[in-house]
Parts: sequence; structure tokens; C-alpha cells
Amino acid sequence: MTPIQECLINKRTDVNPIWLMRQAGRYLPEFREIRKKNTNFIELCLNEELSEIITLQPLDRFKFDAAIIFSDILMIPFGMGQKVEFQKNFGPRLGEINKEEMFNLKETYFSDKLQPIYKLINNVKRNEKLKNKDVIGFVGAPWTLLVYMINKVSPKNGLSKFFFKDTSLIIDILEILDKFIKLHIKNQVEAGATIIQIFDSWAGLIENDFDKYLYKPTSSLVDYTKKLGVPVICFPRGISDYKVFCKVVKPSMVNIDYNVNLKNIISDVEIPIQGGLDPQILLTNKDMLNLEVNKYLEAFRDRPYVFNLGHGILPETKIEMVEELVKIVRNFK
Repeated sequence: MTPIQECLINKRTDVNPIWLMRQAGRYLPEFREIRKKNTNFIELCLNEELSEIITLQPLDRFKFDAAIIFSDILMIPFGMGQKVEFQKNFGPRLGEINKEEMFNLKETYFSDKLQPIYKLINNVKRNEKLKNKDVIGFVGAPWTLLVYMINKVSPKNGLSKFFFKDTSLIIDILEILDKFIKLHIKNQVEAGATIIQIFDSWAGLIENDFDKYLYKPTSSLVDYTKKLGVPVICFPRGISDYKVFCKVVKPSMVNIDYNVNLKNIISDVEIPIQGGLDPQILLTNKDMLNLEVNKYLEAFRDRPYVFNLGHGILPETKIEMVEELVKIVRNFK
């Protein structure tokens, strides 16, 4: 059993597994070299040979306990027929939604369109570097994908004032998303993913109707993934009540963000915990890093805990700080 599975399934507290969200990406000079020659991000995600190389790059450097596949949560709306492109210094930009086409979309069309992702997982799973390590597949949560699909750009500056105008569109898209997110999970598991993580990056934008937008849609995915025999980690970034979330949604593990009060999370949540460190700490110095990392390791000393960040690693992060981070976690007793 892998170190992460020991925490997830056997609830062991004497192991300190580590991997990082966005560990395969922009902070690595070897990734930047590939990206320089491959400017179309969607095409890069669908290049099974290059995406395998990128997925394995951080394991070559840091010997993490898992590989998270190089892909993107927006590959789901792309697979559903919505135009998705990534613009330099701007981020994702999505096209118009054709609801009728999405309702009539065949599952085989979706799976064929994203087939390179499943081939990537299969190739990574068989790689010797993954011996006793997990292959983490992932999906965006229904709410976060809904936000991108209707807002059409990142909601970092807030949701469009027209976002909630068409309630029937929201209901229909959530229904379609449930179908195709589950299909994407199933395909990843069949290809060899040993864990699925659900990213709800914009869960913090939900102000009301938590049952409609957060609990019910995510519970549906969690139940489905568990029935496939695979543990599922949820990352509901920015929510205020992890206690209710974990009680209702029942993930195998929950990834906390860096605004979480550690005392509260320890008393409120009984399931295994992952993450929490502010990625900005990796931009400081080794003394500060040591202090902050040990704060999390000490807090969860008697709990099954996987070390990770409270959001994705930042592109300006220096390699030596990641090396130091891994060393601190590995040496913690």
C-alpha cells in the first residue's frame, strides 16, 4: 500500500506523505522549456507523450509520494463541446454554451476527445518511477466548472452580474456536468488513477443555496467515485464550514486551504486531512518555511495527514525551497 493510501485507508499517523498541487508545472525550468515550444495549452494537455514527461518531472527532482497528472479541470467543458482557450497573461476564455448539443452529446464522443488524457494515465501508471506511489486523477467540481462555463472567464474579479439570470440554464448545466464529470472520473480510474481529487477552486464564491451548488453535486461525485473502489479527496477552497461539508459530502480526505484555523479543523473534522500551507511561504526563506511547515506537521501529528499546500504552487517558487520543504517533511519525527 502506498504512503498516501496508508493515511487514507489505514488512518496511519506515523507516515508523512507529501505531494503538491500543481507540482507538474510552471515553477520547473524543464516544464518552461517544453511550454516555450508548445504555446497551445489545450493541445499540450492532449499530447500524451509530453504530458507524461511533464507529469513525471517533479518526481524526478523531489521524489514525491504521488504523481498528479498534467491536465486541467477545463478539459471537461472542452470535451463537452464548449470552446476553451488559454490566453497568455489572461487565463482561460470560454465560448458560448450550446445546451442542446451538450444534452445530445454521446459519451463515446466525449471519451474519444479526451482519450490522450486516459492514455497518459495508463502510461504513467506503468512507469517504474511510480512504484509504491499514487497516480492522482482529478476533476473540477460542478460548481467551479459551472462558474467557468457561464462566466466564460476566471471569476477572480467576481461573477458576471448576469450569472444567475438564467436559472434553467444553471439547473440543466449542473445535470449535464454530473453525467460527464462522472464519465471522466470513470475513464481515469479505468486507465489507472488510484486517487481522484475534486477541485472546487471557487467554492468560496457561494453565498447561499449551499445544498444546490456545493453539497448535493459534490456528494454525487464522491459517492460515485467510492463505488469505483477509489478514494476521493475534496478541495472546497474558500468555504467557511469544513465541518458541515465533511459531514454531508463524506470525502475520503479533505484538502484544507491556508485560511483554515488549525484548532477548529482538528476539533471539527474527523476524516484524514491534506494540505494547508500557504504557497506564499515558499517565496520567503528557509527559516520561515521550517517554522510554518512544522506548524502543520505538529498540529496533525496524531492525525492521518498528507502534506500539501492550501492552493497550487506558485510559478515564481525556487527549486531549492521545494527541496527544503521535502527535506523538512521527510525528517519530521
